[in-house]
Amino acid sequence: MSNETVSGDAFENLLREERKFAPSEAFAAAANVHADIYAEADSDRLAFWAKQARTHLTWSKDFTETLDWSDAPFAKWFVGGEVNAAYNALDRHVENGLGDRVAIHFEGEPGDTETITYADLTERVKRAANAFEALGVAKGDRVAVYLPMIPEAVVTMLACARIGAVHSVVFGGFSAEALRSRIDDAEAKLVVTADGTFRRGKPSALKPAVDEALAEDGHTVRHVVVVERNKQEVAWTDGRDLRWSEVMEAASPEHTAVGHDSEHPLFILYTSGTTGKPKGILHTTGGYLAQTAFTHSAVFDLKPETDVYWCTADIGWVTGHSYVTYAPLVNGATQVMYEGTPDSPHQGRWWEIVEKYKVSILYTAPTAIRTMMKWGSDIPAKYNLSSIRVLGSVGEPINPEAWMWYRDVIGGGQAPIVDTWWQTETGAIMVAPLPGVTATKPGSAQVPLPGIAVDVVDEAGQSVPDGHGGFLVIREPWPAMLRTIWGDPERFKDTYWSRFDGMYFAGDGAKKDDDGDIWLLGRVDDVMNVSGHRLSTTEIESALVSHPWVAEAAVVGAADETTGQAVVAFVILRGEADLPTGENAASEIVLTLRNHVGHEIGPIAKPRHILVVPELPKTRSGKIMRRLLKDVAEGRDPGDATTLADPSVMHKIAQDLRK
Repeated sequence: MSNETVSGDAFENLLREERKFAPSEAFAAAANVHADIYAEADSDRLAFWAKQARTHLTWSKDFTETLDWSDAPFAKWFVGGEVNAAYNALDRHVENGLGDRVAIHFEGEPGDTETITYADLTERVKRAANAFEALGVAKGDRVAVYLPMIPEAVVTMLACARIGAVHSVVFGGFSAEALRSRIDDAEAKLVVTADGTFRRGKPSALKPAVDEALAEDGHTVRHVVVVERNKQEVAWTDGRDLRWSEVMEAASPEHTAVGHDSEHPLFILYTSGTTGKPKGILHTTGGYLAQTAFTHSAVFDLKPETDVYWCTADIGWVTGHSYVTYAPLVNGATQVMYEGTPDSPHQGRWWEIVEKYKVSILYTAPTAIRTMMKWGSDIPAKYNLSSIRVLGSVGEPINPEAWMWYRDVIGGGQAPIVDTWWQTETGAIMVAPLPGVTATKPGSAQVPLPGIAVDVVDEAGQSVPDGHGGFLVIREPWPAMLRTIWGDPERFKDTYWSRFDGMYFAGDGAKKDDDGDIWLLGRVDDVMNVSGHRLSTTEIESALVSHPWVAEAAVVGAADETTGQAVVAFVILRGEADLPTGENAASEIVLTLRNHVGHEIGPIAKPRHILVVPELPKTRSGKIMRRLLKDVAEGRDPGDATTLADPSVMHKIAQDLRK
């Protein structure tokens, strides 16, 4: 395959990267895992995972079979075992005398703080479990969670896990329409939300979106529990709406956690799909917990007695599930949780937090790193970042320039960087260096983790030689893998298992370098990766066309040095549309349509550019040639347009974009 087929030109410089950084002798000697772990996993993969499951988790009933793959691609891991996620994250640490250890250092955007010990957090989760049960939530019921980055989000998720309810977290930036579609698909019985949060020093509302989502009948929600965070006035529906503080105060602090089957559903997390309908990714309990806990310990070299860990991801995304709510607490870590944005009240806010709490492990996204590069190295230089000993990257490929800046400016030229590849669907990290073992390369996730069978294959599903690119696949089942798409097993098979026989196709392109190390190249389908968030082109196109001015739309992801990819939309307006007139008409149209997408989907999906065009490049069969649009959006000559029904279209579009 050519590089262009997989990813465009943006990553070609990666092939020429020759810098390597071996771990220091001291770091390697003290590391949690050593080089022999790969041979151990290779010699008996299932025995390796059984050992990790028993090492990192406390089972209320031991499993009798590590993997049942008889009904592939539907996996069962740690068959017969019973385990409780909340007990593993909380109670057992308290029982082991660690109740006074800090679980969460919470930092609110306005500067309010809270220190929550494992004993505190355990009591809060027990109260929440009792409160939810009193509201009629039972094992197997679904709970929608629409909360900011506050401790109550973690409490809610763990309380659901404790009683065996299935949480469905919806990112707080998503619109009422997006929230309602997810509530309906999961048939949620309870919604937990907040009056609002704080964004860049101002109150930002959440509850009104819930009210709008539930305005029309036909939903399954019985109650809405509201955390009072920013004290905004909110509408109130008596009988349905309840205050968090009141229901928690009324609930008993005593609650016994019972084991759930290893395959009991833990959560549904919706991700964009190319058909326009979001996919409810279902994760179950035992395998997910085992792999997230193992990877958290191995990849970040976590020392729970001394490290202070900070993952900056929102709980609305899978990173916030796996590496904020579950793995750190299962591993007994002390972590930082921050509510706000990196630039509020000033651009040194993150580094101020690192200095304050002596953060030693920082896990964040390339988008944030590139943004802080733009702000300048003089800002982090004002703070003492010497506590940092491991840096992590997640969400999208990181370019070498940002990687080096991260290492030199934030890591003092010493801290190893673990660049991690994984997805909502994989549940846990799949490809990453091990910081005490791997000689890291700027920009590369490098090697599959022990026990993980990742490969790069060509169109026929054959492994590509070193130095070549293709499709990233997973050849063997893994413990944290998604079990299905909620309510749609056929779509699960079609989406992930139909492209290559017997292999999971991740939808990403990748290259192997001359050493066989893996370099991620981004998506190969119509899902864009914007600031680490995967957005479907189809969903954004649908949102644009839902506006009365728009007849047709095509959306592409164009390379963006800050967000990884940016949304660029090409729209054809309706001839009969009642459009603005006057000298500012064009900008008014663009602003209106951008805001419309923000309302329909959420601000993250707003196009960076909207170009009004007379026609879209289509083949004679009517298929829109998005590849040509992507070329234009990224400033390249669109090349061969002879297959188009009207070859002159691309010339007109390119001219318009240059204006």
